Amino acid sequence: MLTQRFSTWPMRVKALVGVFGGLVAAFVFTRPAGAFASGTASADTADLALWQALLLGVVEGLTEYLPVSSTGHLLVTNKLIGLDDTEAMRQAADSYAIVIQVGAIIAVLGIYRQRFALMVSGLLGKSTEGLLLIRSLAIATLPAVLIALVFDDWIKERLLRSWPVAGAWIVGGIIILIFVANQHRLSQRITSVAAIPPLSALAIGFAQALAMWPGTSRSFVTLLGAMLIGCALTTAVEFAFLLGFVVLSGASLYELSKSGGDIVEQFGYLSPAVGVVAAGVAAFASVSWMISYLQRRPLTVFGWYRIGIGALTVVLLLTGTINN
Repeated sequence: MLTQRFSTWPMRVKALVGVFGGLVAAFVFTRPAGAFASGTASADTADLALWQALLLGVVEGLTEYLPVSSTGHLLVTNKLIGLDDTEAMRQAADSYAIVIQVGAIIAVLGIYRQRFALMVSGLLGKSTEGLLLIRSLAIATLPAVLIALVFDDWIKERLLRSWPVAGAWIVGGIIILIFVANQHRLSQRITSVAAIPPLSALAIGFAQALAMWPGTSRSFVTLLGAMLIGCALTTAVEFAFLLGFVVLSGASLYELSKSGGDIVEQFGYLSPAVGVVAAGVAAFASVSWMISYLQRRPLTVFGWYRIGIGALTVVLLLTGTINN
C-alpha cells in the first residue's frame, strides 16, 4: 500500500525524499569513522566544505516554499552531516542558513516579476491593484514581526530542537490530510491576491506567526490560513509565496546588516555564493513545480510527506543517530 502510494508521488517530491534518505544513509555508514563528525571544523570554528555548502543550499531551496518546513530540514541535515556538534557550529549554521535564503528570494522575484512590477507601479501611483497588494502584504507581515520581537529568543532556545520539529511535522501532516478531506466545504470567493481584505490579511498574518514553531512551515500555515478566509487554492499559493518573499527578505537583510562581516570572515565568499546559487536554482524548480502541481491536485502529498519525514526523524532520535 505504501509502495503504491509512493509510486504516485511527483518526481520532485520523490527527489526530496531521496535527498533526505541519502543523508541518513551517508550518516549511518560513515559517522562511526568520523567522516562527518570532524568535517572541516574544530571545536572553535565552523568552516564549511563546498559539498556541505552545496547540500545546504539545495535543501534550503527545495523546502523553503513548500509546506514542509525548511527550518526543520536544515536542522536535521545539520545534525546528519556533523554541523551541530558544537555551539560555534550551530551559530554559524544558523547564520549561513539565513544568508543562503537570498537564493530563494531571487527565485521568487524572478517567477513573480510581473507581480513585483505591478507593486512598483502601485508605489508610483500608477496601479491601484499593485497598491492594494502592497497593503495586504504589509498587514500580513506585521503579526509575525511583532511576535518575533518578543518570543524569538525563547523559541530558539526551547523549540529549535529535533523532537519539537518531528512533532510539528507529524501534526502538520495530519492537519493537511484532515483539511483536504473537508476542503470542498470552503468558500473560494477570493480569486486575486489584490482582493484580500485588510482584516483577512491580518488573519493570515496571525496564522503565519504560528510558523515560528520550528517544523511548522510558513507556507503551510499561510496556505491554510488564506484558504480558511475564502481564498482559492491558487490565490493562497501566490499570496504565501509573496508573503514569504517579504519575510525572508527582511530576515536576510537584518542578518546581513548585523553579521555580514562575521559571515564573510567565517566562510569567505565561495561557500555562501555556492549556497545562494544552489538555493536559487532549487527554489526556482520547487516553486515552479508547486504552482503547476496545485493547479491540478490538492495538498495531500505534502501531508503524507510530513508524516513520513516526522516518523523518520523520530526513528533517528530513538536510535541515537541524531540528538535532540
